[in-house]
Amino acid sequence: MKDSVELNEDIDVFASIEKDLRYISSIIKQKGREILSQYTITPPQFVALQWLFEAGDMTIGELSNKMYLACSTTTDLVDRMEKNELVVRVKDEKDRRVVRIHLLKEGERIIEEVIKKRQHYLQEVLKNFSPEEVQKLNENLTRLHQEIKSE
Repeated sequence: MKDSVELNEDIDVFASIEKDLRYISSIIKQKGREILSQYTITPPQFVALQWLFEAGDMTIGELSNKMYLACSTTTDLVDRMEKNELVVRVKDEKDRRVVRIHLLKEGERIIEEVIKKRQHYLQEVLKNFSPEEVQKLNENLTRLHQEIKSE
């Protein structure tokens, strides 16, 4: 059994990890918004386009759930993206009552460009890390992501 000193050290480590992750997330989010400012889309539109890019066509309800938004808010978001020719609504071939949101080439182009710029930013931040350190960081973050997803 660990004594109270070791438990306090563990708590300090978890507090430090949580704080670092929170700060890193905030900085990356801010940098992402700076990159997005070069485009005609808003941060919520970027998130929606990203979901469509990664997961494929989905309904307003599915997209709402992924983004933790009300369906009415997501509908407004999709309306604006459709107006800007980033997405299009298409009827499901199996059930004509179902309407899916489909990512158009322009939406795909923007997502790919923004993601490449974000990756370049991260590459610059990690330039003083050795290849082994970058690989280990990648492995640990992937593992952390998997653990969080399985919760």
